[in-house]
Amino acid sequence: MNVEQIYKHAIRLGIQFDIRGGVAVKRNLARAKAKYDATAAGEKKKFDMDRLFNPYMDTRFFGDGSKAIKRVLVGIDIGASEVLLAHELTKQNPKKPIDLVMAHHPIGKALSQGLSDVMRIQIELLHKFGIPLNIAESLTKKRLDEVSKNTQSGNYFGAIDTAALLNYPVMCVHTPADNMVAHFIFNLVEKNKKKLDTVGDIMDMFMQIPEYQIAEQRGNGPYVLIGDRENYTGKIAVTEITGGTEGSSDMYEKLAQFGIGTVIGMHLSPKHEEEARKHHINVVIAGHMSSDSIGMNLFLDTLEKQGIEIVPTSGFTRVSRNKRKK
Repeated sequence: MNVEQIYKHAIRLGIQFDIRGGVAVKRNLARAKAKYDATAAGEKKKFDMDRLFNPYMDTRFFGDGSKAIKRVLVGIDIGASEVLLAHELTKQNPKKPIDLVMAHHPIGKALSQGLSDVMRIQIELLHKFGIPLNIAESLTKKRLDEVSKNTQSGNYFGAIDTAALLNYPVMCVHTPADNMVAHFIFNLVEKNKKKLDTVGDIMDMFMQIPEYQIAEQRGNGPYVLIGDRENYTGKIAVTEITGGTEGSSDMYEKLAQFGIGTVIGMHLSPKHEEEARKHHINVVIAGHMSSDSIGMNLFLDTLEKQGIEIVPTSGFTRVSRNKRKK
């Protein structure tokens, strides 16, 4: 596979595992096409053509898309130091060079322009747990504007510029991997829902997952942020897994009103924690790096089947489910 093929493969998987379903995703792509068609001829050159097929603009590649890939350096976060690491590993073993540097978290314009785009997933996510679409949309738009403003002033091209000087393509795979781990956890909860009477049952379920076991050994495993192990779960919502970043802190009041007793997420800011406590919602934190690692592993397993070697670094825990099935 070459870089562009891997990029488009990630997009296909993102759509396949999108909680909104394929119809909703295609509808959003149709809107992008209609916007392009309505753009004046002189302005069309400014239009990002990837929007016509990529609903996850926080997932992009930078550099030579035609380069064939056999070995990938993968990290949750990639900076200039990881690019230099790829260069050093290639120098040490020139017969097995690093061909591509891949991040999970978005970089470059995937961060400055793409992160707020994918937050619209949260509208359908909140609706999935009972909140009417109009309320979910209002809550999400407020947070979307906030994120959009906060991602305009940073230096997001350091790793990309370094990679360009050393002739490495760089890719970030964010929402497609998050969609895959969200689907994984949704299915896990659904499969075990009759056994998940208490918050402790959720914790025990998570500790059967290799990435969470490894995180526990490293001192940052899943934990109960609000409530305790003996608390009844009530209805469970998986809210902080996909959709770019944290949603609106105002959603906890609405989740409580619509019967949610426990929220499962990757992480929670102090403001969100305060609101969840106020509305008596149990919160289980699965873990950020470990949950991101699950999503990336599910994606990378498909590349491994194509003969691509994965070299993990920068917070990424590699667990191959291909090997586990043998």
